[in-house]
Amino acid sequence: MGEPVPPVTDERAPAAGPDAGGAAFRQELLASIPKLRAFALSLASHADYADDLVQETLMKAWNHQDSFQQGTNIKAWLFTILRNEYFSQLRKRKREVEDADGDYAAGMLTPGGQDAQLDMADLRLALQQLPADQREAVVLVGASGFSYQEVAEICRVPVGTVKSRVNRARNKLALLLGHAAPADDGRKDPSEHK
Repeated sequence: MGEPVPPVTDERAPAAGPDAGGAAFRQELLASIPKLRAFALSLASHADYADDLVQETLMKAWNHQDSFQQGTNIKAWLFTILRNEYFSQLRKRKREVEDADGDYAAGMLTPGGQDAQLDMADLRLALQQLPADQREAVVLVGASGFSYQEVAEICRVPVGTVKSRVNRARNKLALLLGHAAPADDGRKDPSEHK
């Protein structure tokens, strides 16, 4: 008979072989871990819990990589998974008895000479005092570098809502950290001024 007909390939699949797509996806996941962890730390009050959130996010992303559309923003997709996982676990924890172990660790003193770490600790405490929606918006825009539009898509709210949340969060953080409230410089989107 004749030569076998090669299988029809999906245009999204790379030509380098069947495993090349998985390897590229894996690399994108690995590259996203530091920003995912930073976002998880802003949501969770403990590093261990944040690490668990990141791990669960990566597992869900890996198991559902077929639903990721190549050419779209993988970072936004991962942040959405992490955010959904956080709120899902938060709903579950409301029905559980809270563990008081965090009180002891919060009361421990930090040795001198670590001003940057103390400032970061103050910022974390201030962030935890913000309402969840404001904390999420300011971290996604300020620390993760997403545009207001991208944050709106991640949080599934209008862009104006994101801008309002970020503004309120920045003002509240300034008060909590003992700084003057930031002046409105009229910028529409931080990504426009890079």
